[in-house]
Amino acid sequence: MLNTVYRLVEPRRFEAQFTDINILDDNVLIRPTHLSICHADQRYYQGTRAKEVLEKKLPMSLIHEGIGKVEYDPKGEFEVGKYVVMVPNTPFETDPYIGENYLRSSKFRGSGYDGFMQDYVAMRRDRLVLLPDEINLNVAAFTEIVSVSYHAIERFIKFSHDRRRKIGIWGDGNLAFITALLLKKKLPETEVYIFGINEYKMRDFVFADGTCDISEIPGNIELDHAFECVGQAASGNAINQIIDYIRPEGTISILGVSENPVPINTRMVLEKGLRIFGSSRSGYEDFKGTIELYRENRDVQEYLERLISDIVPVKTMKDMNTAFDTDIKKPGGKTIMLWEK
Repeated sequence: MLNTVYRLVEPRRFEAQFTDINILDDNVLIRPTHLSICHADQRYYQGTRAKEVLEKKLPMSLIHEGIGKVEYDPKGEFEVGKYVVMVPNTPFETDPYIGENYLRSSKFRGSGYDGFMQDYVAMRRDRLVLLPDEINLNVAAFTEIVSVSYHAIERFIKFSHDRRRKIGIWGDGNLAFITALLLKKKLPETEVYIFGINEYKMRDFVFADGTCDISEIPGNIELDHAFECVGQAASGNAINQIIDYIRPEGTISILGVSENPVPINTRMVLEKGLRIFGSSRSGYEDFKGTIELYRENRDVQEYLERLISDIVPVKTMKDMNTAFDTDIKKPGGKTIMLWEK
């Protein structure tokens, strides 16, 4: 079966290329319907990744956050017409100690491996999670980033000690919003405080127990644990602030992505006996857990809907550029492409 893949061939230029899908194998054929643009997609689109990275990875179909409809399943396990969320991480081996999203042999869609900007996507059946009928499809489109927070919180619960009276989250963007929301659902007795720089963004964190500008943090505040959701060069400052305000033997979860190394105050890490761990991407079980959380907490979908800044119908390659250019200009939130190819 002939398929059209829309690949970024150079910054800001998409090109339609054709591939063949074997419908006789075990894969499930999915037609994408709702795709969400991520910061990582934008770095490729704008050409802000290092030149050698762009040369290595382009041309490539972007987008790793998306859902679609089942078009064909040779085994009949997935009903035709049902919506599924597509898991972008694709492992090729298992390890008793290393998660599928950390195996160096795994491939990740939209990062050196074609993403979901295609007419059809052939997906392994273990990379699909059925969506409940009552799901908000625009919210479901960015389940991947929600699953990243879910994954980090699950690891945090495993790594941290049980005194979790106060947790701080550094950052006021999408990732911080999602992480704070899920923390309140997973640990309802815990007080969650947001530390950011944009007052207008922090107003949206209505479920948190408090917000604070990072330039006005009270000197007497003490946190049991913390999450860093800032990323880029500012992540170093965020981590060092966390080190200042966290109690001894606390746990710091790092989620922000930085292109370059950042300095941190290792002396105080040692003096306080802190645990620092990083989390990246997510796996099939995290997607399943996230969908179950949606199912059990209707208000989670309602809160996440606030993150949607633009919904752009996409029928042509010009529309693709429009969607990405619209996303660049937004002050925050998520841009959803209604994939009507």
